[in-house]
Amino acid sequence: MRRPPQAVQVLGSVLAALLIVAIAIAVVTAHFGPTSTAKLEAREDIVKERVERREELAEEREEAREERLDRSGGSGGGSGPG
Repeated sequence: MRRPPQAVQVLGSVLAALLIVAIAIAVVTAHFGPTSTAKLEAREDIVKERVERREELAEEREEAREERLDRSGGSGGGSGPG
């Protein structure tokens, strides 16, 4: 029985290695998903911006409430039912 040339063996080994790498990438991608680091960082930035905006809105509401209290004389119950 005759052995195949060394070049054919090398080519077969390279193809087998590429197949193993492709399968490994497919398994990891299926497990963790295709989300890149850049996308994750962008999501984190969006969440941070939303939190900051909510904090700003809360501060603005508090300031507006304090202004209303100051204008009504500071009694705290100027226009409510009672």
